[in-house]
Amino acid sequence: MTDLRGKKIGFALCGSFCTFSKAFEQLEKLIQMGADVTAIMSFNAAYIDTRFGKSAEHIERLEKLTGKRVLHSIAETEPVGPKKMFDALVIAPCTGNTLAKLAVGIIDTAVIAKRKPVLCPNAGSNPVK
Repeated sequence: MTDLRGKKIGFALCGSFCTFSKAFEQLEKLIQMGADVTAIMSFNAAYIDTRFGKSAEHIERLEKLTGKRVLHSIAETEPVGPKKMFDALVIAPCTGNTLAKLAVGIIDTAVIAKRKPVLCPNAGSNPVK
């Protein structure tokens, strides 16, 4: 098993609710490997109840696993990039909507509220700002 002690990982969940159980499994593995994990949720993930669970239950579980308050607003996650809060950011599940926003630099949710350029392989050599 990989040793992740000393590594800070942001673990962001988007609104692909049917895959939350698999995402939680991976989050638990990261914690077992010693990672210091901070959970982040998109607006939809943090506030919509579905047949796959209630948002409050997901938040409670994340906070219990990580020992930290879940970040779910742009204001809370804005410092992530500038303060280099994480060694890695995992977005799981990553919806097609979030992936598309990452590709073109749209930063309108807590999951993708960062302030650095995104390089898009199909957009030439210029970063999207």
